[in-house]
Order: sequence, then C-alpha cells, then structure tokens
Amino acid sequence: MNMTAVIMAGGRGERFWPKSRNTCPKQFLSLTADGDTMIQKTVKRLKKLVADEDIFVVTNAAYREIVEEQLPQIPRENILLEPCARNTAPCIAFAAAVINRKYDDAIMLVLPSDHLIGYENIYTKTLKKAAAAAEEGENLVTVGITPTYPETGYGYINFGEECGDAYAVERFVEKPDLATAKKYLASGNYLWNSGMFVWKTSSIMANIRRFMPEVYVGALKIGESFGTDSYEEVLVREFEAFPSESVDFGIMEKAENIYTIPGSFGWDDVGSWLAMERINETDDDKNYIEGDVIAVDSKRTTICGGKRLIAAVGTRDLIVVDTDDVLLVCSKNSTQDVKKVIAQLKEQERLELV
Repeated sequence: MNMTAVIMAGGRGERFWPKSRNTCPKQFLSLTADGDTMIQKTVKRLKKLVADEDIFVVTNAAYREIVEEQLPQIPRENILLEPCARNTAPCIAFAAAVINRKYDDAIMLVLPSDHLIGYENIYTKTLKKAAAAAEEGENLVTVGITPTYPETGYGYINFGEECGDAYAVERFVEKPDLATAKKYLASGNYLWNSGMFVWKTSSIMANIRRFMPEVYVGALKIGESFGTDSYEEVLVREFEAFPSESVDFGIMEKAENIYTIPGSFGWDDVGSWLAMERINETDDDKNYIEGDVIAVDSKRTTICGGKRLIAAVGTRDLIVVDTDDVLLVCSKNSTQDVKKVIAQLKEQERLELV
C-alpha cells in the first residue's frame, strides 16, 4: 500500500508574532541555526518514509508561492490550497479525497508543519509502527508523546490495553490544570496529544462519512473534480460550506478503533517564543541571543534582534523581538497573551501589522 504524507500548513502562528505574520506565518520561518524553515524540516525528515511525489501540503491559498519556493521538490498539484480557514477536519477530508483520486487507498500520515524532532531515526521507526497499526482494519492511529513533566498547555491521550506496538485509546482530554497534569504524569497512562495521525484514506473517509456527513459529501465532490476544469469552482463552493471543526472533536473523540503509539523522539511543538531557548543554544546565563545585541547582567532572556542594536541591562525572564516595524517586549510568564496584542491590532484595523 502506498505511503503518503499530508502536511498541514495553514496555521497563523500568532504566538510567534511579530515575526510570524499573515504574510509569512511560523511554519515558513527559520527558527534554528541551520537556516531551514519549519516546513522544510518537516519534509526533510520524511525522506525515509515517503517519496516527494506522495507528499501533499494543505495550506491557505495565499501561501502558494511561498510553499513552491521553499519546497520545489513537491509536485505543484500536490499543494492543496484552502480557499478559507476551516480547521483540521475539513483540511484532512480535502486531502484524503484528493489522495483517493490518485490511489484507491493509501496510508496517510497527517503531520503539522511547525514541529521539531530531536531524534529522527526514532521518529521514523515510530511512524512505521503507526502505519503498520493503521493497516489493520479501520484503525485510526495517533502518535502520542511520552510526557516528561506536567504540561498544562497540551491536550492528553488516556490509553489502556496494549495491542502489539499500539495501545487502545480510552479518551482524549483537554488541557488540564497543574494538579490534574501531575496526576496524569504519575499514572503513566497518559500521553501528550501531538496532533500527528496515521490511517488509511478509506478508514478516515468512512469515519468522516459517519460523523461529519456534510463534509464527506463535499470532499467527495472536490476529489472527483480534482484535475478537471471545474476543480477550482467546486473547491471554493464546497470548502467554504464546511463547518470549522477540529479532527479531534469532529472525529477522534467519537470514533471507534482508536489507537495510539507512544513516541519519545525529542518532540517540540515550538508553540511560543519560550521554545527558542529549548531548541537553540543558550549562553552561561541561559540567554538566547540572536542579532546585534549587547546583554549586560541579563539572565534567562530571549532576544531576537533585527537591523538595530539592542542593549539589554539587568533583564530577567524576558522575551524581546525586534522587527522593522514592531518591537515586542514580553514577560516569559505572558507569552500566551501575545494573541491579545493581535486582537487589539485587529480592533484598531492596523492589519498591516498582523
């Protein structure tokens, strides 16, 4: 059975503002010293699993050119352009329908475009195990991350009975408070929900048909029109009519035959500016410094400079990000609130800064 990969690349990356903008969100930025962008890294680590011609990128129509520029090895027809944002369930249904147009059935790896992986060989082995589990029946497989601390910013997967390399999923749970996260960690029966999924296209389409029938019908029409003169018209009409729904809520929390493969491969979802000190080298004072910066008596500070000199004196636990038109100064405890700045900019109709 053919192995395909679907890379979801339509997100806005708002917590990485002001570098992540509507015109160039986080997945298209380079956040590490090697210079590769997040989406380039995602594609590169698939080399041992999926041929370039079987990698599909689902992204916003506005990002066609940047995807083509950063991923010239991906066939142009495999860049699937969403006419509007409708969350992950319609995104996945769209991709599955197009893949079924090419193959009667195929294994489908569904991967976010903006995660980092520390141990790629282990990552590859884990996805191979997930693919093997997905080939059995109509199993829907998620890759869970073995938690190393009581994180309150992730959803969790509660797993039960062992089934070969996989475990039956008992339930998905939302982001917990700290006390609950500590209980999850101590129990040993919970994994972080990574947002990585593996299934046959036939399996996910059967579940979309059952739980989101209006999306199923629309996706079939899109798939049937793919490669024809009517494709663009059908895509816009059907996709815009889809509800905005996550695959977790729309499918995974309702379906049967849900399994998880635990993964320990140095995963980081790079969710906010706090990640910079995790994924890059820091100095002796735990500062991450990038650009023209003079730091005096500063500790645990992340500074991403632009064209001008930044002088930091006596700073503690700060995030400082400088761009041509915006300077962000943020306490590390408040990185999740960067979105509130964007909300205010939208209210003020200063959309050129969003």
